[in-house]
Amino acid sequence: MIFSYRKLLVRLRYILLFMALTVILYQVMLVLTGWIEPVNKYKTPSGKSVKVFGQHDPVSLKETGTMSDRLRLFYWYGE
Repeated sequence: MIFSYRKLLVRLRYILLFMALTVILYQVMLVLTGWIEPVNKYKTPSGKSVKVFGQHDPVSLKETGTMSDRLRLFYWYGE
């Protein structure tokens, strides 16, 4: 079996070049993802907009009435 070291070096060079370009492309995609992504998508909105889902704000029964009133309104509106 005959091995050509020249062909082996050429193939090794292409493999190393492919791996280097893959890593560079991955790093570029990470930078672009960080640049495109919003800074904090869960922050409180500014202006006249209202945050609809308040996970940390418990609903008090004083504002909405009793649980049966809430359930009745739920079935009334069909939501």
